[in-house]
Amino acid sequence: MSKGSKASADVLHYATRTVFFADVVESVRLMQRDELAAAARIRDLLLEAVNETIPRHQGHLLQRLGDGLMIAFAHPRSAIECARALHRRAAELAESVAVGDRVLLRIGIHAADILTDDVAFYGNGVNVAARLAALAGPGETVISVAVRNQLTTGPGGEFVDLGLCHLKHVDAPLQAYRLGPRNALPPEIESQIVLRPTLAVIPLTLLSGGAPSLAVGEIIADEVIVALSRAPELRMVSRLSTTAFRGRKTQLKDIRALLGATYVLSGAYRVSGDTLIVTVELADTRNGEIVWAHAFKSKLSGLLAQDDDLVTSIVAGVASALTNTEILRTKSRALPTLDAYTLLLGGIGLMHRSDPRDFGKSRQAFEQLIERYPRYAAPYAYLAEWHVFKVTQGWFTNLEHEAAAALDWINRALDVDTADSLELMVNGLVHTNLLHRHDVAKVSYDLALEKNANEGLAWLHRGTLWAFQGRGHEAIEETDRAVELSPLDPWRYYYDSLRATAALAARDYERAIELARRSLRSNRTHASTLRVIAIASSELGRLDEAHESLAELRKLDPSLTVSRYLARSPAAPYETGRIWSQALRRAGLPA
Repeated sequence: MSKGSKASADVLHYATRTVFFADVVESVRLMQRDELAAAARIRDLLLEAVNETIPRHQGHLLQRLGDGLMIAFAHPRSAIECARALHRRAAELAESVAVGDRVLLRIGIHAADILTDDVAFYGNGVNVAARLAALAGPGETVISVAVRNQLTTGPGGEFVDLGLCHLKHVDAPLQAYRLGPRNALPPEIESQIVLRPTLAVIPLTLLSGGAPSLAVGEIIADEVIVALSRAPELRMVSRLSTTAFRGRKTQLKDIRALLGATYVLSGAYRVSGDTLIVTVELADTRNGEIVWAHAFKSKLSGLLAQDDDLVTSIVAGVASALTNTEILRTKSRALPTLDAYTLLLGGIGLMHRSDPRDFGKSRQAFEQLIERYPRYAAPYAYLAEWHVFKVTQGWFTNLEHEAAAALDWINRALDVDTADSLELMVNGLVHTNLLHRHDVAKVSYDLALEKNANEGLAWLHRGTLWAFQGRGHEAIEETDRAVELSPLDPWRYYYDSLRATAALAARDYERAIELARRSLRSNRTHASTLRVIAIASSELGRLDEAHESLAELRKLDPSLTVSRYLARSPAAPYETGRIWSQALRRAGLPA
């Protein structure tokens, strides 16, 4: 060590401090709306904080980072009182400003032994405070358990336990609390956060066939819009808005500007007698690329009688192409450059791809969304589901850790939005697959279906819960209903895999194998599907097939044994668990 470095090390020492991090909520959005006005409001609030509010509460400014402040306090109570004063002042200054232009703060507070040279602070404690602030919403303060333990009561408000929170770049989960109830996200801000791409369907242009056939293009567009409007991942432009573009040579960038469309589906058709020839293309308005095109031959009479698969085929092609495009963008581009809907759809898609690298990228996509929009519940819910998938695939070392992480994420999702069927469904999934609290899971699935009786995944997962419990008839009924509600879901392999589990519970082993093999055609490395084939084949006495499926399964999950299977299987407490584990043993799975 050099003399200089030794001298530096000598003055570094640990001091018990409360570290306080505050930053402006949605500062990038505010700057984009009106840079000069936003900068002036942010400057005025932070200058007053530095010159008046922080000194009044015995705080010491450590660092100013653009729209953020790092402050040290000798005691947590002073930090809490300062946070309340800053929030109160921000609210006062915001009263005369439009809701969407208001400057609000989010604050994180942590107490620890911090490494310092009496000039600056270093180490994990500083990072934790900043990460706690990321959990807070507009006008909110989030504190660590170390701060909470030094306070007898919440000054002017209750503590809300957020549970164990997994913070970015912090190894162990941390108990955190919010001061007071969650604040609502202003509707002006909420309306600007778009988590679904928008599709405009232009009525098809008639190339030949005469005046009587003019309505066919409108009929096809209407049917496609109705079918795709049931997909929760998409926003559809009304046909009343798209009809004006029929037959016009309008550039994609103009349609994007006028309709706000991310994708445009257009095409043409010919009619000759009862023969209908349709060509369609799906274009990405962001770059003008054609991401999918296809020609179809059908019967006009079948289309008019709604006894034809033309529309179904178009919708399936659109859904698949759109999903694959967003997955590719997520894989190939820097995540901060992507639109929110690309991150969401790409993250979901990569989570369903049973490749460890893609799977890891999906988590990064959801985390990027949370950093960008911490007040939206869906990314938290999908991160909880991510941990369920991780266990299903066998890519874990500590089941309790995965269960705790999933519970943390879904609790944070429910803290943001308790009324959405997606979050309730995922809560049921976490309690079914990881916590094995099937009573809680049933209540969550029931609530999800009360909120939205057409939530296909809630039917699918509640049906799978019945399968684990050996209620085969109910399992088949509800998993089949899920497919009826989502016949064109791009993750159909997942539906078929869980339908195969339902058939397994009903001891319809031939159907279980049929559905599982159909699922494998779309995803050959889904561990649950391979387990179903191994079990069903073993029960039918087809041990060669069972051995083959088990060999593929153990390539994905080399450490799998009967005991490990029972330790993590939701079916373990039931007769189904006994039957299925014995079948796996007969197939050659080690004890």
